[in-house]
Amino acid sequence: MDDTDDLTIGFIGYGNMAQAIAQGLVDAGVVRGRQIVACAAHYDKLERNAAKLGVRALRNPIEVVSACDVVVVAIKPYQIETVIGPLTQELAKPGRFVVSIAAGWDLERYRTLFDARTQQSQTAAGADGGDDRDAPVVHIQCTIPNTPMAVGKGVLVTESANTLTADQTAVFETLFAPISLIERVDSAHMNIAMVVAGCAPAFTDMYIEALGDAGVKYGLQRDAAYRLAAKMVEGVGALYMATGAHPGAMKDAVCSPGGTTIRGVGQLEKDGFRGVVIDGVDAIME
Repeated sequence: MDDTDDLTIGFIGYGNMAQAIAQGLVDAGVVRGRQIVACAAHYDKLERNAAKLGVRALRNPIEVVSACDVVVVAIKPYQIETVIGPLTQELAKPGRFVVSIAAGWDLERYRTLFDARTQQSQTAAGADGGDDRDAPVVHIQCTIPNTPMAVGKGVLVTESANTLTADQTAVFETLFAPISLIERVDSAHMNIAMVVAGCAPAFTDMYIEALGDAGVKYGLQRDAAYRLAAKMVEGVGALYMATGAHPGAMKDAVCSPGGTTIRGVGQLEKDGFRGVVIDGVDAIME
C-alpha cells in the first residue's frame, strides 16, 4: 500500500496481541516486516518472535520511539506510568503519534500522565510552570484490539476522543481498517466494548469446542467438527455484517415450525444459555 510505504511502526511490548497485529499488517500487505520495530522485556525471546516477520528487534523503548512514526503501546497496563511516562518529550516530536492497546487507559488518563511528566520536566529545567505554550502535545488514540486481527478479521474498539490530527487519523485508518472493524465508542463505554470484542472470543472458542465435543460424541472426527463449527461462526458473523438483520430474526429464519433446530433452541433457553453469557460479561465488568 503506497500510503504506508514510508511509515515505520514501533511496538513497545511484543506479546501475543502485538504479534497478532503485526502479523495482520504484514499479511494484508499494509506494511512490510522491515517497517516494524519492537522492544520487549526479554530480548532473546523478542528476537525469535520478531524474526518470523522480519521485524527489527530493538533493545529499549527509547530506541523504538526514535525509530518510528507510529508508536503502539502494547505493554501491560500497570507498566505504562514507568515505561511510557519518561518518553513524553520524545513521543511529542512532530510527525509521530501513539496508538495505545492497553485496557483501562483512556485519553484522559494519558493526558494526566503526560501533563505530570511535562511539569516535572519544566521544574527540572528551572521553568516556573506558569507558561505551557511550549508544552509537548502527544497525539494519541486509545484502542482495544482482538486477536483475529492476525488474520484480517479483527475488531479495534477505538475511543472517539483522541488528539490525532486529521492527517494522523487518515493514517490510523489506512493502517488498521484492512485488518479490523474500527468501531468508535465514547470513553464511558470502552470497557464494555472491550469485553464484547476482546474477551468474548474466549467464550466463542469455548462454544466452538463444545460443538466439537458434541460432533465427536456422535461420530464426527474432531478436526472436521471444529472446522464446521468455526466456519459456521464466521459465516453467521459475516451474514450479520452484510445484512444488518436482527440476530433474533436470523435465528428465527433457521427455526422451522416443529423442526429440529427449534428443539435445540428450546433446550438452550431452558438451560439459560443467554443468561449465562450475560453472567460471564457481568463477571468481567464487576
